[in-house]
Parts: sequence; structure tokens; C-alpha cells
Amino acid sequence: MKKSCVNCYYYGKYCAFGKGKLSSLFFKKNNPQKFIKPKITWKAIIPDFLVSIIPLVVGIVLLILKFNWLILSLVVLLVLLGSVGTSFIRNSLACKFCKQRKIGCPANSYLTKTSQQILLLVINKIYKSPSKDN
Repeated sequence: MKKSCVNCYYYGKYCAFGKGKLSSLFFKKNNPQKFIKPKITWKAIIPDFLVSIIPLVVGIVLLILKFNWLILSLVVLLVLLGSVGTSFIRNSLACKFCKQRKIGCPANSYLTKTSQQILLLVINKIYKSPSKDN
């Protein structure tokens, strides 16, 4: 938040992820032109991953200690929400209507490019894989 949200259009405002309002409580506003140029590093995105990874690890440990169908169901639900759910929310709800995306957002271009690359990889594997029936 300290390096990205302080430069965002939504600094001090409600955004799809709640970080604009939250960052204004802890940090001073910076230059919005810097938002377009940041490097996306693991250090910057680890907190976002930890929100899903910590409960996932705890769920797996609980399953190892004592199997329970409810815990298994919750772990599967967490994986689905963390992957498919997050992708849907970002692409269909959050990023689609985001004003910062229109101004310039490195995360949007990175996620869009990555999604397109993955889709192309899958399509290439399906349609261009040689048949081994010879």
C-alpha cells in the first residue's frame, strides 16, 4: 500500500479492494504519475497471497492431523474462490469499472497479458500437440 495505493486515483476513496481508504489512514498522498511506473515485485504482492495461503496451509495441516469432510470442503472452496473467484471479481467487477485502469495500471496490463499468455499456451497444447497414434 505504501508504494502503490498512495499514488492511485482512489487514494482516500473507496476502491474495489478497500486499500484506497485504508492507505490514506497510514500514509501521505504521493504523485499519481508514479502509479503507472512501479515494478511489480514479489515483496509487493506477498501480502495479497498470504491472505489465501495462510488459511490454506492451516486447513491442510488440520486435514493431516484429523481428516474432516467439512474442512476439506472449506479448503476446496478457498482454492476455488482464491483462483476462479478472484479472477472473476478482478476482470468482471473491479478492473472493468476502475478509473485508474483507464489512466494507467501496471497490474491490469500484467494480469491481462499473463491471462492471454496462459490461454494461448493451453490452446497451442490442445490444437498443435502431435498425435502419438502412429
